[in-house]
Amino acid sequence: MRLRSAILLCLFVAAVSLSLNSKDQKADTRLKNAFRRPAVNGWTFVHLEGTPSEIGYQHGYLLASEILDLKKVAELELNHETKKDWAFFRNAAHDMMWPRIEQQYRDELQGITEGVNARSVKLDLWDIVALNGLLEWGYYVKEYDKQHKISSPKSLAAGEHCSAFVATGSYTKDGKVIIAHNNWTSYLEGARWTMVFDIAPASGYRILMDGLPGFICSDDDFGVNAAGIMITETTISDFEGYDPKGIPEFVRARKAMQYSASIDDYARFMKEGNNGGYANDWLIADRKTNEIASLELGLKNVTLERKKDGYFVGANFPINPKLTREETKFDTKDMSSSQNARHVRWEQLMAENKGKIDVAAAQRFLADHYDTYQKKVDPNERTLCGHIELSPRGMGDWQPPYAFAGAVQNKVADAVMVERMSFTVAAGHACGIDFKAAEHLKAHPEFNWQKEYLRDMPAYAWTVFEIAK
Repeated sequence: MRLRSAILLCLFVAAVSLSLNSKDQKADTRLKNAFRRPAVNGWTFVHLEGTPSEIGYQHGYLLASEILDLKKVAELELNHETKKDWAFFRNAAHDMMWPRIEQQYRDELQGITEGVNARSVKLDLWDIVALNGLLEWGYYVKEYDKQHKISSPKSLAAGEHCSAFVATGSYTKDGKVIIAHNNWTSYLEGARWTMVFDIAPASGYRILMDGLPGFICSDDDFGVNAAGIMITETTISDFEGYDPKGIPEFVRARKAMQYSASIDDYARFMKEGNNGGYANDWLIADRKTNEIASLELGLKNVTLERKKDGYFVGANFPINPKLTREETKFDTKDMSSSQNARHVRWEQLMAENKGKIDVAAAQRFLADHYDTYQKKVDPNERTLCGHIELSPRGMGDWQPPYAFAGAVQNKVADAVMVERMSFTVAAGHACGIDFKAAEHLKAHPEFNWQKEYLRDMPAYAWTVFEIAK
């Protein structure tokens, strides 16, 4: 019975894809071979293929309504966080970012614009570029305000965005590489961070990554490519610094994922034109060599460490003492902080599970609710599966829009999965706790400004996705 149901589901998905392709091909030949599938456990799978302009057009056409919706969310959040209107970011996209975007990604961004316009969605190129810069605008605004002697809102401090690890050798069950990540962000964005992109570009390597509608990179940066490179990252907290003359982070991240065949390739692409925007500790693995690396990418300080036996963990803490001192305001001694508490928990889990880490273990880690500061199980902002909305300490240093924030989705991939270009994902909290928007707004009416766009965020089951055959 289960087999019959599975076959019928596959036939239905294929029929929907074929129907969409047949109809759209008459409208524009750029849509050839592109398709989206009905959502499965909260995730929408999108296959894009061809030249940069073709990939962009397909992306914009297939996800037009989702892109418009996300633009409205981004505009709301940025205004609340920075006190600047959308026109400010459109102008910065045009004047500051666009001159530093290479032609292939200009073509793709222009293609997205043409695709959404073909679906009667009225967004222009500068809306799309501004949207792609979403996670680095906070860094830019702080620098802009500093140069213009404007007092920046406290909410512009670089915040916590994710828990992750990469391991290999004696730490994993099969001795091969494994990588895992959960994305921490506002639930406004998080409920929409549910795209799985399968991109087959005319040049470079095929990519499977999670992402947001309208974005040319993953932006929480979890993905694998056909050269066997596996990538994720966690943000460096309390980071300060931005070079407007550098290459936007979203461009470097996409190029590195698309063209890297080695850890050295990845580090080179990310360092070239580094603007300090969305400063991260990048965790990288190479399925071919069974090697892992940590690339801590500040603006002034960059450190690459690599291992063929061991692990690296990320929870938004800075690593290099010089970077910590020169480029952050991070307190490494405050063990009650989310970053330090999660760091301690990662070290505990790695030690306790040495030689046993596999996909199932990684999934458990991402659902973990142990608070190392309180020394007890208590889902809050200090646990790997983050729940800022459940913290008894309230907002603390978490500024709007992060009152309703934490781990919004989860991804894991091991060497075997990457060989066939696949990974497993879970939308919502990996622990199984659902987020109910109305409930939380009732308890926190001060955040009714989010009401129009705040959605429920159900916790879905783990689901495997792989590239289209």
